[in-house]
Amino acid sequence: MGRSRKGRDERIEPRFGTARGGMDLRAHSEDRPWVAVAAPERPSPKVRGEPERKPAKPERKRPAGRETDNRAPEDRSRKRRKRRGLFGTLMVWGLTASVWLVILAAGVIAWYAAHLPPTHALEVPPRPPNVAIVAADGAELANRGDTGGAAVPVRSLPRHVPDALIAIEDRRFRSHFGIDPIGLMRAAVTNFTNRGVHQGGSTLTQQLAKNLFLTPDRTMGRKIQEAVLALWLESNYSKDQILELYLNRVYFGAGAYGIEAAARRYYDKPATALTLQEAAVIAGLVKAPSRLAPTRNPEAAQARAQLVLTAMAEQGLITDQQLRVANADPARTNRAAQSGSINYVADWVMDLIDDYVGKVETDIVVETTIMAPVQQAAEAALREALARGGQRHGVEQGAVVVIDTAGAVRALVGGRDYAQSQFNRAVAARRQPGSAFKAFVYLAALERGLTPDTVRPDAPVQVQGWRPENYTRDYRGDVTLSQALAASLNTVAVRLGQEAGPRAVVRTAQRLGIGSALNANPSIALGTSEVNLLELTGAYAPFANGGTGVVPHVITRIRTASGRVLFQRPRLSLGQVVEPRHAAMMNAMMNQTTVSGTGRTVRLPGWIVAGKTGTSQDFRDAWFVGYTGRFVGGVWFGNDDGTPTRRLTGGGLPVDVWNRVMAEAHRGQPMTDLPGNWRSYGGSDRILPGETLDQPMAMTPTDARRAARRPAEPEDRSAVVRPQPGAGLFDRLFR
Repeated sequence: MGRSRKGRDERIEPRFGTARGGMDLRAHSEDRPWVAVAAPERPSPKVRGEPERKPAKPERKRPAGRETDNRAPEDRSRKRRKRRGLFGTLMVWGLTASVWLVILAAGVIAWYAAHLPPTHALEVPPRPPNVAIVAADGAELANRGDTGGAAVPVRSLPRHVPDALIAIEDRRFRSHFGIDPIGLMRAAVTNFTNRGVHQGGSTLTQQLAKNLFLTPDRTMGRKIQEAVLALWLESNYSKDQILELYLNRVYFGAGAYGIEAAARRYYDKPATALTLQEAAVIAGLVKAPSRLAPTRNPEAAQARAQLVLTAMAEQGLITDQQLRVANADPARTNRAAQSGSINYVADWVMDLIDDYVGKVETDIVVETTIMAPVQQAAEAALREALARGGQRHGVEQGAVVVIDTAGAVRALVGGRDYAQSQFNRAVAARRQPGSAFKAFVYLAALERGLTPDTVRPDAPVQVQGWRPENYTRDYRGDVTLSQALAASLNTVAVRLGQEAGPRAVVRTAQRLGIGSALNANPSIALGTSEVNLLELTGAYAPFANGGTGVVPHVITRIRTASGRVLFQRPRLSLGQVVEPRHAAMMNAMMNQTTVSGTGRTVRLPGWIVAGKTGTSQDFRDAWFVGYTGRFVGGVWFGNDDGTPTRRLTGGGLPVDVWNRVMAEAHRGQPMTDLPGNWRSYGGSDRILPGETLDQPMAMTPTDARRAARRPAEPEDRSAVVRPQPGAGLFDRLFR
């Protein structure tokens, strides 16, 4: 077949159909099956004049058997929501709610935090000052103040003291940042499980923040502020500083704030000497200090202490051997620390401090004149005497005072048991001294020219209708003043009181140191005006020291804990209030009282003793005031309600107690005689014949009341007797 040139250049493809209506048998993409193609097809030869076709994009491979989803987009979205289901919805809403809760919590925290002082203005408030009261030898006697104990550095405490607290209260204290999330979660689970508040999640830092800055109300706002303040404390103080602040301020029950106060209160020792068992008891008190106090509930306190010890063992703070030993030998509370008579002294000291240094704003140390062995002897003697003879004599209370000849108080017991009654009968109680007041009557007579050998009749006497009698209702006739004082004859005392004048008797007593109000009437000679034991004992001191008046005192110096002196007691006396020769005469007569008179049961081997017994109307009060050249001791017995005893006299229990106390006071002291040439005025070689029983006022209660109300003698019309110089000072010290 002939071809043209043009035909030679082009290839003619066979066709199965033509434009004139033939069939087009070429395969199209939609006609191809969904199968993987191993290799791309080779492009078919290009036909001249045919428009160029772009190769079709290879379709995505689909899993076998999956059909093409030709549904609308809305149908596909509905299917996805159905497939997500309830769990997905809850997840979305939960995340959304969590975000809003976080935002809300942050807002609440910010709101409560905004009501706190600015952090730059925050500072730990100063600890309430402590008053340490020490004996004459420097030994600590008691602590007073809001804390009841001095601040103690953590480094000076035995390691088991802070470890016990951490083990039971905040075991992750050393690792948390002020808030313990683990502890909070555990407490929340426990409280939810038990349907109530059974555990708290507060750390020691949070507890400290509450104690330092916040009120004790249990509200959500306060808990939030507590947490914020705990973070501030942790950022500004070390762990040891936080622990020290906590230990020195937390309440441990029984009025004890701080570890030192607790150690003193429960075990009568400093915190630095606490044993493991004692530390466990004290650490366990923080949960419920009032309920678990070992002085109130020893069984509960010990059970709690065992929990503390077990926690310490679990945390590796003590060994199993230490745990067994501690549980086998539990701590024992020193109950004497609660009821010790030294508390009467401590209370008296606190009453006096304001007059010396004003308001206390820092820890101070008060140095006193107290001799601890004498104080202990006085407490024991009084308590044993009441236990032995209190029921027999119908007497419930007593008091003891011992001073030296310069007026320094060496012992003071204000009652039978401080725990039962804090009323200080040695300082605050005023009672009729009875015949113990006759010393001032006889001194007033001596100062008007009489002597121990002066004779006066022991016979019935009448003063403005009042007829006092002797205790025995009999009379001896003429007796010397020495005999009359030794036998405590009432008739002679009344005669001498009338000779000197009631007002002169009052002035004499005030000059020697009596600060209480005295009525200048005839019955003053028999001790019807009330006085307290401290001033009566101090008023006898001029006889013991040769005539110098003294101011009974207990404080010698007050200094800060750092050593700065705030008060130093000057040498102070009332001067010569009794002439030496009159003092010697009184010593001679009152020595006779202890040898053969109403005080003849006095026993102080090796020492010359003088003194006077006293018994008030109806045996309501029994007294003995005795002295040597070293010390003066006064003892009182009676009932707080003024009811009569069963014939108790000054020569009975009061002398017994005086013997025991003064034996301890004179132990190791060099011998000293009574001042003055007292033997030349009678002395102990004179024996009084006849009855020597102490003489209470022998008159009916009606007569006694009438005599007490009787106005003064014509020259003593003034109802008020002006005190002599020095009485105001006494009154301030004694009241």
